[in-house]
Amino acid sequence: MLESTFLHIPGLTVANEAALWQAGCLSWRDLSEGLDRFSYGDVERSVVKRTLDKSYKSLEKRDGAFFKKGLGLKEAWRAYPEFKDSCLYLDIETDGGRSGASVTTIGMFDGVEFKCLIKGQDLDEFPSIASQYGMLVTFFGANFDLPMLEKRFPGIRFKQLHLDLCPTLHRLGLRGGLKKIEKQLGIERGDDTDGLGGLDAIRLWRRYTLLGDDQALETLIAYNREDVVNMEYLAGYAYQHLRDLTFPASQTV
Repeated sequence: MLESTFLHIPGLTVANEAALWQAGCLSWRDLSEGLDRFSYGDVERSVVKRTLDKSYKSLEKRDGAFFKKGLGLKEAWRAYPEFKDSCLYLDIETDGGRSGASVTTIGMFDGVEFKCLIKGQDLDEFPSIASQYGMLVTFFGANFDLPMLEKRFPGIRFKQLHLDLCPTLHRLGLRGGLKKIEKQLGIERGDDTDGLGGLDAIRLWRRYTLLGDDQALETLIAYNREDVVNMEYLAGYAYQHLRDLTFPASQTV
């Protein structure tokens, strides 16, 4: 879908993009080879050519920052398959506070390996780890996880593409929080974490820090793990359904 997307070209509108698709221009290559044949609104030919050239190079390097500017939060889903090999599924837990010091765990999954950073142990590794990825996937992260992490790590800049599954899945009529949407789609959690929510995560952390309950920490990590691992399925679901709704040639391209 990304290579069929033209919205990231400065000045090109949704209507321009739809008109290009309708005219049979279904990819960057089509437009590159038909700059004098296709209409792209009021955008200058040089701008289109320059952006397409940069698009190929940025995709090869998995440079999410380039596409983030043009796609924004709303259309970041379009880049998911192309960036899946440079994707970090991310979720934080807190002690209930709103300051940066409130972040207790950071769960991360790259499609292969899960890692949980823990306050007082290795939380400070997060900026260097996150910087290696071209796309972040969260649930409600634009409003919670990323702002909290910016407080915790002053100076951090999330330049990557950001696929926030909360508003993205809402576009498909799936409402509610992460656990509610998982149940709507038939995703089941383990016996030790089923039914747990954010308040439980806070209580588990307090049991670990105040009572030295290591089992509470293990349960918290398991809960955090399911949050991020399940996002992979949800991201794929969102992409496929939004692609079918958005792109007229989705069944053939």
